Amino acid sequence: MANNNQQMTASERIVAEARKHQTDREKTYRGQALKMYPWVCGRCSREFTNANLQELTVHHKNHNHDDNPTDGSNWELLCLYCHDNEHSKYEEMRFGTGKEEAKDHSGGTHSPFASLGDLLKK
Repeated sequence: MANNNQQMTASERIVAEARKHQTDREKTYRGQALKMYPWVCGRCSREFTNANLQELTVHHKNHNHDDNPTDGSNWELLCLYCHDNEHSKYEEMRFGTGKEEAKDHSGGTHSPFASLGDLLKK
C-alpha cells in the first residue's frame, strides 16, 4: 500500500510538472500566437492540427525577435517553407542576390532540338 501511495505521488508530480511546462510554454510568444491566431499559414493557407503543429512557426514581421508586443502585431504564423522563403527574401534584400552575375551566363551553344523539324518532315 505504501508503494501505491509513492506511485500516486510520483504520478501527481509528473502531472504537476507537465502543467507547469504547459503554462510556461503559453507565456512564450509562440504559445501566445498559437492561442491568438488560427492555425493556418499566413502565406500558403495550409491548415495545421495538433499532429503537425510543430511545422507552424511564428514569424516576426519586422525581423526583430525581441519585439514581442502582447497584441501580436509583430507576429504571423507561417509554415516552415514559407518562413524560410520569407527570410531568404529578406536576406536577398539586405545583401543582394548576385543575380546580375547569374544573368551573364550565356549557357551552352548546343541546341539538341535544332534539327527536330527536319527529322519530323522525313
